Amino acid sequence: MRWVRHHTVITLVLLAACGGDPVPAPDAVARLAGTEILYPSFESYLQRNIHEPGSSLPSTVLSQLFDQFLDEKLLVQLAVDRELVPTDTGARLAVAALLAANRDSTEPTHQQIENYYGQHLDQFQRPERVRLSQILVEDRAAAQSAARQLAAGTPFVEVARNHSNDPATINDGGQGLLARSDLPKPFADTIFALEPGTVSDIIPAEYGFHIFLVNERLPATELPLHEAEPEIRSQLRRDLTEQRLAELVREARDRYEPKIFVRNLPFNYQGRNS
Repeated sequence: MRWVRHHTVITLVLLAACGGDPVPAPDAVARLAGTEILYPSFESYLQRNIHEPGSSLPSTVLSQLFDQFLDEKLLVQLAVDRELVPTDTGARLAVAALLAANRDSTEPTHQQIENYYGQHLDQFQRPERVRLSQILVEDRAAAQSAARQLAAGTPFVEVARNHSNDPATINDGGQGLLARSDLPKPFADTIFALEPGTVSDIIPAEYGFHIFLVNERLPATELPLHEAEPEIRSQLRRDLTEQRLAELVREARDRYEPKIFVRNLPFNYQGRNS
């Protein structure tokens, strides 16, 4: 009986010292919605996401990762309490469920797309480009043989198929649409001096000899809104999704008021809750 009274006194003292909260377990690093989160759970998070143990990372990085880990726990709890997912759901499915329930907030409006286009016109400038084909051979004799065939009227595609060693273009020599910035400067000056349908001289390089054909030249232009819209819509969806997730995290923090047990973390915690 004396031991029971003594134990009760100790418990009351500890509860008072903790403001009425129960004393956390030695490996508990946070408490969320009345549930303790243990350090091994954070270690599993590190293994899943960065495939490294926490001991190999500096405290600043671990602090950021711990905040992200706690954010995921908050979002899962929010999704569970809203009855969007069962209690044993992982973070990815919980976040997807929360976003699906708020789809309108992550879908950009036509006005937002127009505003983005007007504010970022520099992103939609397209430089002058050429649709290019090439023949690449290892030695000058092979290049001269290819050049003679071209001069005799053999189609460029046929010569490329028979002679080119470039694995990316061995079928027809096609290189796609390229701007000056996509090419080494000596090549760019030569290629952009060619008229469409004309073939270059033999151009030596460290790894072989080139012959180029300019199939088409496209002038510099500004991408119109209707062509830029898919790119803008995708960017705005990413931005709006990030904003909505940040709002959901703030909402969950206000609702659950997570408590971090800094003393139980085996690193110098410097995160947003420090």
